[in-house]
Amino acid sequence: MNLPLMPKATAVWLIDKTALTFEQIAVFCGMHPLEVQAIADGEVAQGIVGYDPVANGQLTEQEIHLCEAEPQRVLQLAPTANPLPKRSKGGRYTPVAKRNDRPDAILFLLRSFPQLSEAQISKLLGTTKETIQKIRDRKHWNSANIKPRDPVTLGLCSQTDLNAMVEQANERMARDGQVIAMPQTHEAA
Repeated sequence: MNLPLMPKATAVWLIDKTALTFEQIAVFCGMHPLEVQAIADGEVAQGIVGYDPVANGQLTEQEIHLCEAEPQRVLQLAPTANPLPKRSKGGRYTPVAKRNDRPDAILFLLRSFPQLSEAQISKLLGTTKETIQKIRDRKHWNSANIKPRDPVTLGLCSQTDLNAMVEQANERMARDGQVIAMPQTHEAA
């Protein structure tokens, strides 16, 4: 159900400026009729300034007049020319304090898990493929100071997410018939 912007402020304006019933205002604003009545009585929303739904294009004068004449009619939001925004997953947010740790984490993943694709590293750490490529080619502006550090201990991703990405990469390589390169470990003798 679509509701108007700022429903309580819209209800205040409709109560003050129209002859609509409390029920009509309640349905339009997504409120209970008793709440609308409390607004009208001044018990609720005392400090809220009315928000004009006609001026902002959510209602038409004609729609208000039709509903005032016919109390059983429900107010309808005016169609908008603007499309509703589509929800997208978006990139992973990294706090400002941890952004300088990201190149270290990228280098760690490139060395420890070479089977991970750039897309997987990008999704895991919230970085760009361009940055990953620069770190891989040692062309990053700060290459001299980048040291491989575990992204889990840095707090850039969870161990569960990292394990899932590695598992996906291993499955992809097994499907493609490629040998999974394991990171070299240095054991003390």
